[in-house]
Amino acid sequence: MKKRLSLLLALVLVFGLIGAAQAASLPFKIGLITGTVSQGEEEYQAALQMVDRYPGSVIHVTYPDNFMQEQETVIGQIVQFAMDPQVKAIVVCQGVPGTTAAFKTVREMRPDIVLITGVPHEDPPVIGGVADIAFETDQLRRGASIAQLAYQMGAKKILHYSFPRHMSMELLAVRYQNMKEEAAKLGIEVIDVTAPDPMGDAGLPGTQQFILEDIPRQAAIHGTDIAFFGTNCGMMEPAIRASLEAGIIFPEQCCPSPFHGYPGALGIEVDEEHKGDVAWILEQIKAKVADMGRSGRMATWVAPINMVFVEAGVELAIKAVQEGMDFSDAAAVEAAIYEATGVNLSINRYEEGYNYYLVLADSIIF
Repeated sequence: MKKRLSLLLALVLVFGLIGAAQAASLPFKIGLITGTVSQGEEEYQAALQMVDRYPGSVIHVTYPDNFMQEQETVIGQIVQFAMDPQVKAIVVCQGVPGTTAAFKTVREMRPDIVLITGVPHEDPPVIGGVADIAFETDQLRRGASIAQLAYQMGAKKILHYSFPRHMSMELLAVRYQNMKEEAAKLGIEVIDVTAPDPMGDAGLPGTQQFILEDIPRQAAIHGTDIAFFGTNCGMMEPAIRASLEAGIIFPEQCCPSPFHGYPGALGIEVDEEHKGDVAWILEQIKAKVADMGRSGRMATWVAPINMVFVEAGVELAIKAVQEGMDFSDAAAVEAAIYEATGVNLSINRYEEGYNYYLVLADSIIF
């Protein structure tokens, strides 16, 4: 089980996170593609910080919000980077569908380019065979750890919100099964709730409206000792808001981070000075949750994990290009991530044969 951190210890551990490095130019370029603000604000903001850190050297673009229907656009954006001979590495976060096809094309064009992805949407053997290194939260261990944390926070039931497209993903399906098995050991019931797919006809607004309406409905049926867990980033802000209003438990997001959903749900304005400032945002969240009388009912990871994936991806790309870093050395990768971000992560290789790493970080209960 992951350690639970006090706020004070959390602040000490992450005080120097993301954005601390001084700006510097590189003798080569790195292509960086992330989601937009609406689909993945964390990755987007982290990318802007990397652009500022390496001005003129990190080239950032965003993939379409409707990436499932616009995979050709995603592929074209990634391949376009490889057409610039100065680009020596490409970092993609999240690794939405189309990333594998794009990486295969880049490999044929430019076998010298370092290819890195975070949060791959394609199964490990698929993306693992073409990426030099891939990162995902440890969905295998998270199934149990989410159930354990929900139990610790007082949950008697867990509401698992998803949709068929996500549950067809290997790691998410296994995480769900592991969650149910651990919950059964703890005497917790897991209730499967099918939400509208944000890639469907109603789009993201339809998914978000469903979450806002369904959480209070579920609380009325099951009581407030229920925990929400959802598999889609777009669910998180409305889920946090609705969980707080209904008084239910919120253990962590799909992509755990204090920046994921909490600022918008709690009305926290993150100004330029505090973007990426983990210590500051943790203090703000704790105060807001306490003001609402919900202390002990809300939690997340100390590390803003998708931001870490973006920053670590860029810094690992630099090490690979300049120093020939061996990504198969898990201990070296873990040390390099800490050096780059100041975040202690526990990483495990998913399977031998490729560098697909599963990541866990510490939780904090507000």
